[in-house]
Amino acid sequence: MRSFLERRARARGPAGRFRDDASGNVAIVFALVAVVLMLAIGAAVDVGRWLHARDQTVAAIDAAVLAGGRALQVNSNDKAAAIAAAEKYYNENVTSRLPVIDDTVSFAVADDGMGMTASGSAYIKTPFLSFTKFVGMPAIDKLPLLSTSETEFAKSQIAVGGNGGENIEVSVMLDVTGSMAGQKLQDLKDAASDLVNIIIWDDQSKYTSKVALVPFSEDIRLPTTAALNAARGTSLPTKKTIGSGWNQQTYYLSDCVVERIGTYKYTDDAPGTGKYVLGHYTTSYTGSGNNRKGVCSVPSNAPVQPLTSEKTTLLNKISALGASGGTAGHLGTAWAWYTLSPNWNNLWTSNAAAAYGTADLRKIAILMTDGEYNTQYTSEGIRAGQNWWGSSCTDAANGCSTDQARALCSAMKAKGITIYTVGFELGGSNSSAYQTLYQCATDPTKFYNADDGEELKQAFRDIALKLSSLYLSK
Repeated sequence: MRSFLERRARARGPAGRFRDDASGNVAIVFALVAVVLMLAIGAAVDVGRWLHARDQTVAAIDAAVLAGGRALQVNSNDKAAAIAAAEKYYNENVTSRLPVIDDTVSFAVADDGMGMTASGSAYIKTPFLSFTKFVGMPAIDKLPLLSTSETEFAKSQIAVGGNGGENIEVSVMLDVTGSMAGQKLQDLKDAASDLVNIIIWDDQSKYTSKVALVPFSEDIRLPTTAALNAARGTSLPTKKTIGSGWNQQTYYLSDCVVERIGTYKYTDDAPGTGKYVLGHYTTSYTGSGNNRKGVCSVPSNAPVQPLTSEKTTLLNKISALGASGGTAGHLGTAWAWYTLSPNWNNLWTSNAAAAYGTADLRKIAILMTDGEYNTQYTSEGIRAGQNWWGSSCTDAANGCSTDQARALCSAMKAKGITIYTVGFELGGSNSSAYQTLYQCATDPTKFYNADDGEELKQAFRDIALKLSSLYLSK
């Protein structure tokens, strides 16, 4: 007995039977599914190639901007070398990358000079995704390896303090002697301000960066009466009369201090009995009668500023600096040390120096001067053998200022303090000032000799970058 379908097909004829035949449907569906599967597999291959090339490109950019940033730390004045270093690292790190097209990735020094930036684009061809045009979709011939908005580009940021991963304490000795008056003093202010702006990080919540300022000329002015008394003691006579007859001279106690004599002269032992620094006695005075007071060489607007992370305070102190007096460089050297020494913390009301050997802490001294150290003192705190070019070493309690400064530098380095030195128009390498700074520096790479204001600023910036750490930011 024939089935119902067969009887109906015979009754409808050949045309009816062809229309009702469903035996080829599976093949058509399979063909359509196969196309979709092949496109999906091809797309997966293209996306995999894209991901691989993208990861290599991003990693290469990261390495490149770090390399460029490191080159800036070594020599911040050579921006071309920093860019070349970034390009070299990028090219070396994409040698094994899949072939790409339209690679326009390039590098530049950030506007603030504090890192490297990257820009540009790169694409990878997508041979399989290009077939999407056969299924009614736009052809995808290539995929970008980097966001067109450049939000994925890394930037190497040079950071101090907050993002640098460590704490730093920096004491900056600043020459404010008479020879620095005028444009030279303005150049120094610009250079020191630039250094402070780089070193003092805005976020001090985790890691701190602190700076102390030590202006010096013939003497050192301390910030408060309490600090002055703690440094020199309180039992000093208000005046001293030296000599007799026509050679007799009266000297008056000023509000400034000079060197330390005796066993502890080249140490950072805390001040105290037998360890005080000398008060400075001068023939120049203010007041009258028993109220006469010696006159400091360091201007009243140039006291020592102990360690602080208050950027505004530091910039205001630098802006207010004045210049006068001779060059007792050993005094500036000593007080650059004392502001970093935890043994002298009783002089300061806040922002004390951390202990030596504290984890994640570096202590740095920056010593700057523009000339020969030519002023030293007797055991009475009186400038020794005064003459037109400075003062004689013969009757000085500790000898020449130059020799004292070198001894202090050696002792400071023995405590683990890194010393950078900056000369300003010192002249040739045969000068005593040049040799003193060269010997005081921790190593030759930390000695600078600036011939003009621009080079002075560059030297301070270079030091700031060398004190910095690199990190990647987006």
